[in-house]
Amino acid sequence: MTLAIFDLDNTLLAGDSDHAWGQFLIDQGLVDSAVVKVANETFYAQYQAGELDIDRYLRFSLSFLANKPLEELARLHRHFMTTVIKPMIAPGAQALLNQHRERGDTLMIITATNRFVTGPIAEYLNIPHLIACETEMANGGYTGLPTGIPSYQEGKVVRLKAWLDEHRESLEGAWFYSDSLNDLPLLRLVDHPVAVDPDATLAAEAQRQNWPIISLRD
Repeated sequence: MTLAIFDLDNTLLAGDSDHAWGQFLIDQGLVDSAVVKVANETFYAQYQAGELDIDRYLRFSLSFLANKPLEELARLHRHFMTTVIKPMIAPGAQALLNQHRERGDTLMIITATNRFVTGPIAEYLNIPHLIACETEMANGGYTGLPTGIPSYQEGKVVRLKAWLDEHRESLEGAWFYSDSLNDLPLLRLVDHPVAVDPDATLAAEAQRQNWPIISLRD
């Protein structure tokens, strides 16, 4: 099996689904707009700089889910998918995914965004494997707390290696597509790293390493 691994935000999507979910909740009038907007923008800037405290961020981003009926959350997410995520899919994403499908590769998304937000996106893109930050559940609902090792920076490597062990697979010949400096640990691990619409730090590293640099937004 050859893995074709994709970051999600600003890679397959021409935007950030986690940041967009926070803005969606503001637009729907479901959270305190003044408080959430400042926090959302601050955390996003920290992520872009590679300085995000992932545990603190997850506790912020997951807090809305706590004690909400799952049916209500599912309805909200369907509206989010229709109005925000589907228009955000990068124009070249499906062609790249289909290229790997035609090769017989196994497709996976690995993302620092939580599974509540990203699970339906992976399903819509018909990508069967997803590694995401996990959300704790108890008594049939979300607690609003993270659980397990966050799939962020080196955590993506740890989570992926655990997945490989569980499925008795390897990274031989694997591809990884990402836009972010936060994904350098995993990009350096795979045989075929590809920078996609990269931030400045990743673009510079890709040039030094002679990694391909592509755009899915054209």
